Amino acid sequence: MKQVVMTIGFCLMAITVFAQKKAVTEAERIAKDSKPDFNEARTLIKGALENPETKDDAKTWYVAGQIEDAQFSSESTKQILGQQPNEPVMYEALANILPFFKKAYELDQLPNEKGKVKPKYAKHIKGTLNANHIYYLNGGAYYFDQKDYKKSCDFFDQYIEIANLAFMKDEKVAQRDSNYMIVQFYSAIAAMQLDDVELAIKNLNRAKDTDYRRYDVYQSLCYEYEQAKDTVNIEKTLEEGMTLFPDSSYFLNSLINLYIYTGRNDQALQLLSTAISKNANSTQLYYAKGSVYETGLKDYAQAEEAYKKAVELDPNSAANNFSMGRIYYNQGVSTLDKANSISDATQYKQEKAKAEELFRKALPFFEKARELKPDEKEFLIGLRGIYYNLNMNEKFDEIEAEMNK
Repeated sequence: MKQVVMTIGFCLMAITVFAQKKAVTEAERIAKDSKPDFNEARTLIKGALENPETKDDAKTWYVAGQIEDAQFSSESTKQILGQQPNEPVMYEALANILPFFKKAYELDQLPNEKGKVKPKYAKHIKGTLNANHIYYLNGGAYYFDQKDYKKSCDFFDQYIEIANLAFMKDEKVAQRDSNYMIVQFYSAIAAMQLDDVELAIKNLNRAKDTDYRRYDVYQSLCYEYEQAKDTVNIEKTLEEGMTLFPDSSYFLNSLINLYIYTGRNDQALQLLSTAISKNANSTQLYYAKGSVYETGLKDYAQAEEAYKKAVELDPNSAANNFSMGRIYYNQGVSTLDKANSISDATQYKQEKAKAEELFRKALPFFEKARELKPDEKEFLIGLRGIYYNLNMNEKFDEIEAEMNK
């Protein structure tokens, strides 16, 4: 009796396996039909992908990929013929191909019952991925324009993944051409648009070793590290950026600001001295040097000398003029505060006179800054303080009226 039951059991298993394999064959036939029903084909193959008897069969996964490729091809052919494809349908099918084909290729490399590897689908899988590769770039660009940055990232990542697959290393898609570099860049930009700091850092680091818009990549990477509050990698990236782009003020000034922020003023000045020795006519370097002395070391005499040189090199810079004036103005305020604390009338007058002299020194620089940037509120506030302390009442009233508009 037991033997009969076992025989019946084996028959049922054979029928089930046969039914699932038939479903795979039928799904393949439907997808290749002149009027394919892709949804029906997907339903059939889904059952086979989940069934223990067929889920480890390379053909099951290969046919699943073929179904997606068939729908993708039916839509992309319209595009070639000048017709309007259903782009969401086309690109959804394209996105589904790679996971199926990767699994199919993996299973196709397993030895058979005789211990030999005889792949059946590898050649076609490689050919399809080669032929479709450029469309992953197009898909990323399509969703980027639609502002669906998640899908854009996914398509760009699939483009890069295909180029890096071990079994595609001898194929044309493995070449690191201009398209590859463009995709790496826009994959990073899409991640930034998602405000996904971790993903943006990952993608920017992937893109930074290519020549395509490398300056922008490094600058963006510094920004993302700043968002992540990763000062170690900000510093490392700024230093790399300075080496790669020695003429860029962004990396230099940002690194100097980082040194100031972290209290490393001597390092900032050392960096500036080296930079000035290479470019003695850079107003930006002298401006940065003045900032270190003013903000970091509170050495106003040295700051004055640095800002004076910056103004000399670029007299039409509002920032240079305002900084030069600010050195005098802030010293004037400090001196006036000191005078107000003195009870002796003679000493008070002496200190007050010193303060007024400093305000007078600041005045032409503030007025020049305002002339260059008349709507800058900070400049107006500075001038108002000077006019008030020098009893320039008409000028004071004018500034007050302008600020109260």
